Amino acid sequence: MAGLLSIDLDGAVALVTLQRPEKRNALSIDLRLELADAFGRLADDRGVSCVVLTGAGSAFCAGMDVTQFGGDQAHKQRLVDSSLAAFGTVARFPKPLVAAVNGAAIAGGFVLALHCDVRLASETARFGFPELPRGIPPSYAAALSGLPEPVARELCLTGRLMDAPEALHYALVAEVVPDTALVERSLAVGSGIAKQPLEALLEVKRRIRLAADQARGHLFADEERAFRAALLGGDDPDDAA
Repeated sequence: MAGLLSIDLDGAVALVTLQRPEKRNALSIDLRLELADAFGRLADDRGVSCVVLTGAGSAFCAGMDVTQFGGDQAHKQRLVDSSLAAFGTVARFPKPLVAAVNGAAIAGGFVLALHCDVRLASETARFGFPELPRGIPPSYAAALSGLPEPVARELCLTGRLMDAPEALHYALVAEVVPDTALVERSLAVGSGIAKQPLEALLEVKRRIRLAADQARGHLFADEERAFRAALLGGDDPDDAA
């Protein structure tokens, strides 16, 4: 692996940090594969009860690395496969997941944050879906997981960015913390969660995922179909061969 993220253990809490600060932690193919691998291993690690996800530098995650878009069919297939692996593994993560949003969480980075169970934000955090001008529809299903429906619709249709105070107002984040204290505070929240019996946490998280699937699973499935079609061509992934 290319070493594009780090994992630091603090008791039963794992701090996962995206490590592309020079690219505002944009999700390259390699980083997406590392993310999927890391969360897969952490899911199986009985010594880890909670994970905190953050980004190095001044951004949480600026979304997909658009410089890698295009290319031949094999490359496009890697784009699709790595994306579904990363976002799917985070969305299905069976343990509590805390987002320490230390700056911009936009486009796919916003989706990553929305897949977390608890979100804390720095004072400079920003959230939104600015990808519309590229012809990329935002994930309305993900937006609905953390925002009231009218606000989710507005952000998906306008591309407007939401600042940290507004995010707190809509309960998108649980707390707004000074930038320098965000990771420490997020680890403290994670430690409080990790003190609870692991089996009970796993059961609560199972119910959270079950409720999410019942409420929005059909939307996520449709968005995956549209994503495949946009990158590979055709309405069915089998048509892309």
